[in-house]
Amino acid sequence: MQVDTIGDLPVHLRAANTTLAFVSRAPLAKLEGYRARMGWTIPLISSAGSDFNYDFHVTLDENVRPVEYDYRTKAEMIAAKVPNPTKGEEHGLSVFFRIDNDVFHTYSTYARGTEALTDAYALLDRTPYGRQEDFEVSPPGWPQKPTYG
Repeated sequence: MQVDTIGDLPVHLRAANTTLAFVSRAPLAKLEGYRARMGWTIPLISSAGSDFNYDFHVTLDENVRPVEYDYRTKAEMIAAKVPNPTKGEEHGLSVFFRIDNDVFHTYSTYARGTEALTDAYALLDRTPYGRQEDFEVSPPGWPQKPTYG
């Protein structure tokens, strides 16, 4: 959803000598096909075959690396009853700064910390049904989430 809401943001970022790109573990050919079909202009980068997603804790597989997401260990996520805390794909936002050939990792955020990229979630949060996430439950007396399908 976030890539759909970016709009003309890249124009303003380029004016500030900044690039926004999305990274996925999918093969580049698949990403480019999807990008063309959706009409996106944001660069898509494939991390397939690399450790990138594991290095930045967005692919969770304890067979590869100890599980950590949103600065929490696996045990902390289980104790907090985080949905899907121990395996799979999650999302994050990382910022890198390049000086000549040196690249520095300067910032990362995860989960709802990435929402600053889109206004869609902020708008949905203000509606009676919210985001309609599986874990959201309307309190008694409130409109109940509709069942689709």
